[in-house]
Amino acid sequence: MCDEFTVSAEEAALERRGLDRRQFAALSAAGLALAGCSGSAVKASGGSDVSEKMVSITTADGVCDAFFVHPAKGTHPGVVMWPDIAGLRDAFKIMARGLAAEGYAVLVVNQYYRSAPAPVMQSFSEYRTAEGPEKIRPMRELLDPAAITRDAQAFVAFLDQQGEVDTARGIGSNGYCMGGPFTVRAAAAVPARVKAAASFHGAGLVTGMPDSPDQLLAKTQASFLFAIARNDDERQPEQKTMLRKAADAAGRPAEIEVYPADHGWCVADSPAYDPNAADKAWKRMLALYAKL
Repeated sequence: MCDEFTVSAEEAALERRGLDRRQFAALSAAGLALAGCSGSAVKASGGSDVSEKMVSITTADGVCDAFFVHPAKGTHPGVVMWPDIAGLRDAFKIMARGLAAEGYAVLVVNQYYRSAPAPVMQSFSEYRTAEGPEKIRPMRELLDPAAITRDAQAFVAFLDQQGEVDTARGIGSNGYCMGGPFTVRAAAAVPARVKAAASFHGAGLVTGMPDSPDQLLAKTQASFLFAIARNDDERQPEQKTMLRKAADAAGRPAEIEVYPADHGWCVADSPAYDPNAADKAWKRMLALYAKL
């Protein structure tokens, strides 16, 4: 997960595009700054008016800052979005606006709130600096399964208290990289509410431990989308088979596919970003959420 194995894939991807890391960081920062310019009410890519704000959520462990965006009118299914290892930042706000424009009330959480407010990092490129992993490591160590379970319960409760959320419909959860398994834990934490979970290039979905995400599927009432990166599959080819076995044993619907793209392909400020594969994954998520 975002280690030396994925670094080599990122370097190859940048080389194919004729860029080095410094050039990519500058281009992605400029692009995200332009795309991120907005007021409290914006018209997202889908054409629908959406409203957005930063919110504070009281959890068992403190107060989490999060980005909440939703259609300007009406009530809509809630979604909890879990960012990748670099945390809540403009790239994920842009993704959330796009999802809100499709008719969802989206909460993008700062999973590192116990340590610092967002943004912990401005872009994924910051994580790839020499200091990046060392900055994140102590923050990640606080995110054990029990902590994520507590957080998920608080985030779902927050959504259900918002007037923009249709509580008669299920809640979705989507996560990227380290956020991938958090979607499964959310579905297990609040099974009566979280009805759909989508993991994109998720890490640690099959660990062999009793609390491994694949072992939690039987505790959920959700449908699942597991979109696996090809280089993650190369390293752990048995993961897809174990996920299928667990989903079938639990009687949970699950779409499990290895995508022709590398770890990080869904996130625009990742060197591995692949717009075609990202578009496919986005459409599969929308198909999953349409059943909420």
